[in-house]
Amino acid sequence: MLKISDDRIRFTDAFVRRLALPTGKTDHIQWDPDLPGFGVRLRPGKASFVVQYRVGTDQRRKSLGDVRKVNLEDARGIARKRFAQVELGIDPDAEEANRRAEQAADALTFEKAVEQYLAAQEARLAAGTLRRNTFIAEERYLRRHCGSLQKKPVAKVAFEDVAKLIRDLIRDHGPTSAARARGAISTFYGWCMRQGLGVKANPTIGTENPVYGQAPRDRVLTDDEIRSIWRNCTDDDFGRIVRLLLLTACRRDEIGGLRWSELDLSTGKLLLPKERTKSKRPHGFVLPPTAIAIVETVRRRNSHDTLFGGGANGFNAWSYNTMALGARIAVAEGNVLAPWTLHDLRRTVRTRLGKLGVLPHVAELVLNHAGHKSGIGGVYDHHDYEPEMSAAIAVWEGDLLRILSK
Repeated sequence: MLKISDDRIRFTDAFVRRLALPTGKTDHIQWDPDLPGFGVRLRPGKASFVVQYRVGTDQRRKSLGDVRKVNLEDARGIARKRFAQVELGIDPDAEEANRRAEQAADALTFEKAVEQYLAAQEARLAAGTLRRNTFIAEERYLRRHCGSLQKKPVAKVAFEDVAKLIRDLIRDHGPTSAARARGAISTFYGWCMRQGLGVKANPTIGTENPVYGQAPRDRVLTDDEIRSIWRNCTDDDFGRIVRLLLLTACRRDEIGGLRWSELDLSTGKLLLPKERTKSKRPHGFVLPPTAIAIVETVRRRNSHDTLFGGGANGFNAWSYNTMALGARIAVAEGNVLAPWTLHDLRRTVRTRLGKLGVLPHVAELVLNHAGHKSGIGGVYDHHDYEPEMSAAIAVWEGDLLRILSK
């Protein structure tokens, strides 16, 4: 290799490739006389282009690549660009870091970021700090309802993208589902920002809340509506679930995810563990005979403990089946039922229990509301009220059968 001490010799590709370390040195830079701050750094067995410049009081030196892999003019071009940035007051290293961060952000799609988020949520689920139903809902909304966002870089999903998605969801699934999807996206983006995934803002901010301004739900079904719903439930999973909801006042997911292990058919008792209730308290009572008769029509599946649905977590096709039930009612009854939800069944039972003379605290315990065994009463009253709840549900069953018989 060429040993050179004359700095006035012009750089060429052939020249830089022949350069060798001066005798006695293990590290040497041969500077380019035509471009100050640019040269070739020589070390044992290695020669690479370097550029040296100052940003404020900070002296920087950066490698531009092996002389065998990068040609001279390309290296000079990169060096000139860096010198120009410095002259304009731009930090070349900060620019490069931003570029790399943008490339990394572009590589992380919404779909991939959702997978990371759900993995973190699964850890919370295992630790008991997240309800399973919350996880199931987030997974459903982020994976199934956000199809138009899946392949976009998560950092480049814009306000306009989310606004259009919400409009589409309102059209296809209704305002309530759209609002829940919007909430799931907002929570997800808050997590992305905290994790430093290149997301600078939450794109749901400023988008329409589909249920904003709607009056709180206070729907209580009439006798005619109860009869219409009951009559048009088919003998499938959803039909059985709706009838059990009306008989027990349980929450939708409590019956939709019901396990055989939570039932004792010999005594007729239902016992939901605290892990499956919103109040985080066990909830148990004796099922009325009509409910037991419905349960006995369910065929056991060897692979799952759940009574309903096709998976280990139970039933989840709520929106479609609710709309299908509404359509059947419209055809069979000759009228369209005013908008209603499965939660209205629960509110209806609570209202009817009051009319039937069931004491308020017992009626609230039937619904397993969290506040009715708290405070001083919760400290001193250790009675589980199972007999009273069972009796209240039996009274309601009698009134329901009276309604249905008309």
